[in-house]
Amino acid sequence: MANSGAETKEILHHHGHRDRLRARFAKAGPEGIADYELLELLLFSALPRRDVKPLAKTLISTFGSFGRVMSAELHELNKIKGISDNTAVLLKTVQCAARMMLKEQVAERPVLSSWQALLDYLHLSMAYEKREHFRTLFLNRRNELISDEVQQTGTVDHTPVYPREIVKRALELGATAIILVHNHPSGDAEPSTSDIEMTEEIIKAATALDVVVHDHLIIAQKGYTSFKSLGLM
Repeated sequence: MANSGAETKEILHHHGHRDRLRARFAKAGPEGIADYELLELLLFSALPRRDVKPLAKTLISTFGSFGRVMSAELHELNKIKGISDNTAVLLKTVQCAARMMLKEQVAERPVLSSWQALLDYLHLSMAYEKREHFRTLFLNRRNELISDEVQQTGTVDHTPVYPREIVKRALELGATAIILVHNHPSGDAEPSTSDIEMTEEIIKAATALDVVVHDHLIIAQKGYTSFKSLGLM
C-alpha cells in the first residue's frame, strides 16, 4: 500500500532529524549532544522507521540517567513500551563492548600506572549494580592484571567476604599483590566501619603469606573512595 502524503512527510522529517543529529555528533562528538540524543543514535539502528526521540526520553526518565539505562537488565528494558528483545540486546551489547575496551586498557600495562583506566573500567562494571559485589584484582610482580574475579555477591548493603579464600585464590594464581573492590548501590562511596574492619582482616591474612594489598576501592555512582588515599591502610 502506498504511503499517504502525511506519512511520507513524517518519514522525511524523521530522516532529516536523524541526518542532522548524526552530523552534529560527527562534528562535536558526545559533548555536543544531550544524553537522550546519544541514546537516539543507538536506537536508530534497532528502530530504523520510528521516531525514537520520545522513546529515548522515556528511557532516561524511567531509569534516571544514560548510565542507568545502559546498565539496566534485559528484563527491565523489555518492560518499556517500544523496547523489543532485539533493541534491549543492542543496548546491552554496546555496554559490554565498552566494558571490554576499558578492560583491555587495564590489562595492557601495569595497573598502578593506568589508574584512571582502572577506575573507568570499575565504574562501568559496578557503579550501577543494585546489589553489592566484592571483586579482587590479582596482580603479578610487575603489577599486571592476572585475573579480575567477583568473589561474592550480596544484598543492597552487605556482601560476605572471606579473607582466607581471597588469599588462597591469590596463591593459586601465583599473584603477589591484590586490589580489593566493592560497590555501594546507595551511591555513597564512604566506607563503613565494617568495610574498614574487613579490610584490616584481609590485609592481615595477606601479609602473613607475602601478598601485598595495594588498595581497597569503593565504587559508587557518585564517585569512588580509595582506602589508601584516606590513610586507612
